[in-house]
Amino acid sequence: MFDDILINFGLNVSEYDIRPFGSGLINYTYKISGANHSYILQQINVAVFKRPDHIDSNLVLIKEYLDKHNPGYLFVAPLKNQNGKSIIQAADDKFYRLFPFIEGSHTVNFLQDTKEAYSAAVQFGRFTRLLNHFDISKLEYTLPDFHNLKLRVAQFEQALKTAEPRKLEQAAKEVKAADDHINILHTYNLFTTNNEIPLRVIHHDTKINNVLFDKEQNALCIVDLDTVMPGYYLSDVGDMMRTYLSPANEEEKDLDKIIIRTDFFRAIYKGYMSEMSNILTENEKQYFTFSGKLMIYMQGLRFLTDFLNNDIYYGTQYEGHNLIRAKNQFKLLEGYINAEPVFSEIIAGVDKELLTTANGI
Repeated sequence: MFDDILINFGLNVSEYDIRPFGSGLINYTYKISGANHSYILQQINVAVFKRPDHIDSNLVLIKEYLDKHNPGYLFVAPLKNQNGKSIIQAADDKFYRLFPFIEGSHTVNFLQDTKEAYSAAVQFGRFTRLLNHFDISKLEYTLPDFHNLKLRVAQFEQALKTAEPRKLEQAAKEVKAADDHINILHTYNLFTTNNEIPLRVIHHDTKINNVLFDKEQNALCIVDLDTVMPGYYLSDVGDMMRTYLSPANEEEKDLDKIIIRTDFFRAIYKGYMSEMSNILTENEKQYFTFSGKLMIYMQGLRFLTDFLNNDIYYGTQYEGHNLIRAKNQFKLLEGYINAEPVFSEIIAGVDKELLTTANGI
C-alpha cells in the first residue's frame, strides 16, 4: 500500500521492512527499515488536523530559520520528495510525510527518574529559546484554540445544559470541583486579556514520549511537531507538570496512586529555566507554577465535558471512562495546589543556583 508513497521519495519498497511504530494516538506512524537507512512514515489524521498544509508550512519555515541561525540543532523535519515537497497527497487522498529515523534513539512512555524529566525540560526550553527572534506572525495555528481555557469552560457550561440528568448526578462531585476552581479561568483571562505575557513558538504537547533519548537517557531532541504554533510558554511547562509529576497517568483508576513528586517539579523547573531564564519576562516567570494548574484544570474540564456529551471526542474503553479520567485530573489538581508552598521553596533555591552558576561562583 506504500509503494507509490515511497517511490515519491526515491525509495524502492522491496528494500524495506514496514511496520507500525510508536504509541501515538492521533497520527498513523510506521517505521521503514532498510539495510543502510531507516525512516519514519507518518499519515496525518485530517479528522484532527484539518489543514495538513499548515503543519507543513510551519515546519518548513522553522527548519529554514534554524538551519540559518542554529545549524547544529537537531530538528527532525520531514524530508523532501523528488519534487521538493515535504508533504504528499497520495492516491487515497491521505497525506503523508517521511522523516529520517534517528539511529540510537528511543522514546519512553513512563518517566523513570528525574534525569529524564530534567533533560526533556531542557529540550523543550531550548526549542523555544532558539526561536525567540522568529517572527511568529508567519506561523499558522494548526489547532486553533487548542489551549484556550475560556473556550473549554464555555464548552463545559454548554454540556451542563444538555447533559442527561443521570450523568449530571454521576458527575456531581466533579462538576463542583470545576466550579470550585473557576478562579483558574479568572487568572487566565487576566493575562490573556491584558496581554501581560507574549506569544512564543512552543511545542504544545510536551508529554515524555515526544522526546527522543539516547542509551544513557539523555534527551536528544523533541519530535511530533504538528502542534508547533504560537502560544504561551505556560502550555509547554504546564503539560510537563500534568504528565511528569505523578507516577500515575491520566488513565489510572486508583486515585490513591495520584501523588505529586516534588523532585520532578524541581527537575522541570531547573531544566526549563536553564534555557529560558534569560528569555522569559518577569511577568511570565510569575505564572510558572500557575501553568500546572492551568493545564491540569483544562484537561479535567475536557474529560468531564466529553463524559457529559456522551463521549464524542475522546475514545473510551468502558462505561464512565471519561468520568474516571476527569476524577483523576481533579485529584491531581488538588495535590498540585497543596504542594504549591513547596514549589515556591524549590523555585527560590534553583534560582539561587542558576544565578551562582551564571556569575561563575
